Amino acid sequence: MLNHIRPAIVMIVLFTGVLGVAYPFAVTGAAQVAFPEQAGGSLVRDKAGKVVGSALVGQGFAEPVYLHPRPSAAGDGYDASASSGSNLGPLNPDLIARVKTDADALRAAAGTTTVPADAVTTSASGLDPHISPAYAKLQAARIAKARGVAVEEVSKVIEQHVEGRTFGVLGQPRVNVLLTNMALDARFARPAAEG
Repeated sequence: MLNHIRPAIVMIVLFTGVLGVAYPFAVTGAAQVAFPEQAGGSLVRDKAGKVVGSALVGQGFAEPVYLHPRPSAAGDGYDASASSGSNLGPLNPDLIARVKTDADALRAAAGTTTVPADAVTTSASGLDPHISPAYAKLQAARIAKARGVAVEEVSKVIEQHVEGRTFGVLGQPRVNVLLTNMALDARFARPAAEG
């Protein structure tokens, strides 16, 4: 009986060492050498060097002076510990009602008849750091008014932060909300709080 158990135990120990310890260390080390920024979490720092977020994980911005991200179904919104979509199917009446309400409010606020899909739909993770250029441009007038600057100036900052398709063919053009908001703060002074 021991002759049958001993090879099984040896194989468990061997493969645990190779696949559970050596391989993860090797892959992590290779990633740190080849892609140190991404392997470190693509952390974004302010001028003082303080970490303010990651270029890969969305954050909730609600102030009118900032680009707003797409809606999030992750926990109470942009909660990385509860990353997920809403799990509501496309024909679910609750989802349809929420999207219609959000779209109607956005149309009224922006004075437009069309709303980009990402403005009213959540991503699969609920933590998408990007929005479409169309949604970003739709917000330019609100940001300009809140900051007391010309819409063209805000549009220029947004346009400078449009990222193209990956390798020129994968995905869609996109705007990173955190990086663009940081650029808006760097370019335009925030108005003093009222009160």
